[in-house]
Amino acid sequence: MFRFVFSESTPDVYSDELHKCETLFERATSFGHSIFLEQMVRYIFHSFVVVSMAFVVAVQPACAQQLAGRRPNIILVMTDDQGMGDLSCMGNEVLRTPHLDALHAKATRFTDFQVCPTCSPTRAAILGGRHEFRSGVTHTINERERMSLDTTTFPQLLQQAGYHTGIFGKWHLGDENAYQPYNRGFEEVFIHGAGGIGQSYNCSCADFPPNRKNRYFDIVALHNDTIVQTEGFCTDVFFRAAKSWIDKQRQSDQPFFAMITTNAPHGPFIAPDKYRQRYLDFGYDQETAARYGMIENIDENFGAFVSQLAEWKLLENTLLIFMTDNGQGRLAGKLHDRPVELFNAGFGSGKNTVHEGGTHVPAFWYWKGVTAEGVDIPALTAHLDLFPTFCELAGAKIPDTVQTLEGRSLVPLLENRKAKWDDRMLFTHSGRWKQKSDPNLSKFSNCAVRTSRWRMVNNRELYELAADPKETTNVFSKYPEVVAKLQAAYDVWWQENLPLMVNENAELSATQPQVERYEKQLAEQGIPKWEDQ
Repeated sequence: MFRFVFSESTPDVYSDELHKCETLFERATSFGHSIFLEQMVRYIFHSFVVVSMAFVVAVQPACAQQLAGRRPNIILVMTDDQGMGDLSCMGNEVLRTPHLDALHAKATRFTDFQVCPTCSPTRAAILGGRHEFRSGVTHTINERERMSLDTTTFPQLLQQAGYHTGIFGKWHLGDENAYQPYNRGFEEVFIHGAGGIGQSYNCSCADFPPNRKNRYFDIVALHNDTIVQTEGFCTDVFFRAAKSWIDKQRQSDQPFFAMITTNAPHGPFIAPDKYRQRYLDFGYDQETAARYGMIENIDENFGAFVSQLAEWKLLENTLLIFMTDNGQGRLAGKLHDRPVELFNAGFGSGKNTVHEGGTHVPAFWYWKGVTAEGVDIPALTAHLDLFPTFCELAGAKIPDTVQTLEGRSLVPLLENRKAKWDDRMLFTHSGRWKQKSDPNLSKFSNCAVRTSRWRMVNNRELYELAADPKETTNVFSKYPEVVAKLQAAYDVWWQENLPLMVNENAELSATQPQVERYEKQLAEQGIPKWEDQ
């Protein structure tokens, strides 16, 4: 019997094509038909071309480029509550996300990328390069969403290195003036307030009053120091604002960092009719149809955004990243009035859980002609890693006086996907314990420790992810030595966090800063219409 011999280092694309050649050869020898021999010869030639091209595309860029200090533009697009199952390239057969699928196809993909279970924590971890508890963020409201003022953000360091910086969409790290993004490293600010458009809580966390009525359409937003009236659907507006600012930056000699953080597809689920109607026609309930419509709208905006970058010839000097802030925000709906589980890429959990479905998100990185295309990097990576990565790429010095960073630079992996990457422990905790209660009472509630092989949950569950990626079999009692090691590390980590949880005893604000800002501006100068050119 004819067989190609493969080594462990044989690229998968070679193996797949050559196995097809084997099949044709067997058919030829079994039936004695010369046509199969001819097909095999033709296919071997075709396969040689395919795998050779794949080798050139997938390997050469990753090995030929030194990235540290290259100073690319950096654009981070991060959506809200969109999970691994909310992309057609991840297996969702209902959703249409062709533009994000196209990015996935040509991106370097970190396939084990971890974040926090909810939104403010992920944002604090990204910007501060350390676990969110160490920046005081233990909740999404009640003053516990405020990123501590002693946290240096990487945009501040990028500014010092000559970068322009802008944020467009959701901030959610404090609505009081000192905590606003224009005081945390962003020179261009275009945001809504609170953690969602129209939200208002019995604390400082509250959006501008008109947005409580105009949810997602024709919102008012803070543009630098002025509240402005916008027109259209919020996601469209945020991408327009980003494009308008980038258009100005591309005429400068200085690089830029843009953070586009949509509030969609966070609830409430509202989308323009043209995006949700397709899903209503399928028979989905109103909320599911609207949520899928929000994602389809994100995809369309993303596609138009990338096309504009290409037209401006920015892709050759721009690192473009797509990721989401936590696991899937909606796991069930109705189809033809019957309950149905929504596709979640095989995970059994979603947002605000400490299992894989709550923290494992897509992460697609693309720099045209520089990063490897269509390559998966399975190393255990995380939101914490963005801070040192961006600084290394930008040539931005990280002073010894900043907080201790927990992230690692991903530059070695971007240069060579097989670069040495030591195992690590990542710690997850949902926080959200009762206001002013002792955090120690919640030490083992909604927590996890993650390594490349293991995930320990709530100090009583252990999953061997290499063999059980969907966490179906608890092996806690089977591996006591693993449990002991993870427990010891968690205990040390927890004790280190306690003195850094600076918002735990904060009094709830009696005022809402964004409401006061709006009312003051309305009385003194009115609310001008926003022009995006």
